[in-house]
Amino acid sequence: MDHRLLVALRTRGTDPRVAAVTRALSHGGEHGALWLAAGLAGAVADRPRRPAWLRGTALSCGAHLASVALKHAVRRPRPLLPGHAPLVRAPGPHSFPSAHAASATAAAVALGALRPVGAFLSVLAAAVCLSRLVAGVHYPSDVAAGAVLGALTACAGGGRAHGASGGRP
Repeated sequence: MDHRLLVALRTRGTDPRVAAVTRALSHGGEHGALWLAAGLAGAVADRPRRPAWLRGTALSCGAHLASVALKHAVRRPRPLLPGHAPLVRAPGPHSFPSAHAASATAAAVALGALRPVGAFLSVLAAAVCLSRLVAGVHYPSDVAAGAVLGALTACAGGGRAHGASGGRP
C-alpha cells in the first residue's frame, strides 16, 4: 500500500507545473529553513506575539533535529521507483521519518493559531509534506511518521500559541 500510494503521487510530478511547485516546496523546507525564516520574520514583525513566534521556531528546529537522529537510528533507504527519478536531490540516504514533515508539522501546530499568518503556514506545511511524496523521496509512512513526530514535539513544547500575546489563556 505504501509503495502504491507513493507511485500514484509521484506520477503527478510528470506535469511540469506540479514538478516546479514540488521542487520549490521541497527546497524551501530543506533543513527547516522555511519555518526558521517564517518564525524569525514573525518575531520581528509581530512584537506582541514575539515569544510565541520564537517558541514555534525553536520547536520546529527541535522536531527537525529529532527526525534526523531517528533517521540515523532507523536507516530506512529512500524509495527507488523505476521509471520515476526523484524530482529533488535528497540531503541523505535515509528516509524514515521525513524531517521535512516533522519540522513542517511542528511549525503548523505551534504557529497555526497566530492568525492570520499562522493559517497560511499550516496550509503551506501540508503542501511541504505532500511535496516529499510527489518528489518521490519518501514513502507515505515516512511523511506520516514525521508529521506525528512534529506534532508530538510541538505539543511537548507547549502546543499552539494562544491569544494576542501568544501566551496561554
